[in-house]
Amino acid sequence: MSRIHEALKRAEQERAARGGNSGSDSASVLQEMPLQTLPHFGSAAVADPSFLESDALLARCPKFEWRPDTSVMLFMNGKDGARGTEEYRTLRSRLYHLREKNSLKKVLITSALPKEGKSFTAANLAQVLVRQHGRRVLLIDADLRRPRLHMMVGTTPGPGLTDYLLGDADEFSIMQRGQIENLFFIPGGAAIENPAELIGNGRLKNLFDRIEAQFDWIVVDSPPAVPVSDASVLAKACDGVLLVVRSNSTPADIARKARQEFPEESLVGIVLNGTSDEAVPYARYYYETYEKKESVKSQG
Repeated sequence: MSRIHEALKRAEQERAARGGNSGSDSASVLQEMPLQTLPHFGSAAVADPSFLESDALLARCPKFEWRPDTSVMLFMNGKDGARGTEEYRTLRSRLYHLREKNSLKKVLITSALPKEGKSFTAANLAQVLVRQHGRRVLLIDADLRRPRLHMMVGTTPGPGLTDYLLGDADEFSIMQRGQIENLFFIPGGAAIENPAELIGNGRLKNLFDRIEAQFDWIVVDSPPAVPVSDASVLAKACDGVLLVVRSNSTPADIARKARQEFPEESLVGIVLNGTSDEAVPYARYYYETYEKKESVKSQG
C-alpha cells in the first residue's frame, strides 16, 4: 500500500471517529491528513512533495480544449521550422547554460513598456521548454492589469491567479491542462482593482512553494516594469528576470530605467524583439546574457 493511500486512509478513519462526513472530497481529505506527515507552511499545512505522487496531483487540474492563436503561438501551428522557432531554441539553450551555474527555474518575463512582446515571449518560451522530452512547464499570466495569455492560448480567463490570491480557489482548480502534454497554464483570473496589493499579499510565494517541485520550469508573464511596480514585486518570488526590448521602439533611457527596477543578479538577460531580417539576417529574436555582455566590457 502506498504512503499516500495510507495517509488518506488514516484521515478517513480520524474523520469517521469525529463523526465527520465520509463523502468529503479530496481537497478536504488532504487538509485533514495527520499533521506529522505535513510540514507547516505559514498557517496552512501542505502536502510533502517527497511522498505525494506528482502525476496524481496534477491529474486534479481541469483539462481544457485550447484553441491557440497560431499566429503568435509558434510551436502550436504544426510547423517546427516556422519563423522565430529556432531563436527560441537558442534562448532555451542559453537558459540551460545559466542554470548550470545558478538556481534558475522560475523565470519572470517583463518589458519596459506595454506592447513590446513580453507575453509573446513568455508563451513561446514555455512552448519550446516543454518540447524537450520529460520536461514539465507551467506558464502563468501574472499581468493582472492586462492579462492576454489566455487569448493566445485560446482558453478561458479564469479561474486564475487572482482567484487564488484572493483565497477563492486552490492551486489545482486554477491550473489548466491542454492538448500539449506536460504544459500547464494559470490564466490571470477575475478582474481586480488592486493588483499591486494582491501580488504582495504573500500568497504568491505560498503558491510557488506548493507547486514548484512539480515542474522543471515556471514561466511568469508580468506587467511592464516602468509604469507600475508589479514586476519588481513579482521578481522577488522568481529566480531570474528576462527583459524584453523592442527593436527601434523602446527608448534607450526607458530600457535602462526598467533594468534598474531589478537587482543586478536577478536580471539574467535581454530579449530583443521585432528586429528586421536586414538588421539580423539569422534571427528575428535575439538573446543576450549579461554574462556575455560583461565579458565584452572587460575586453574593451
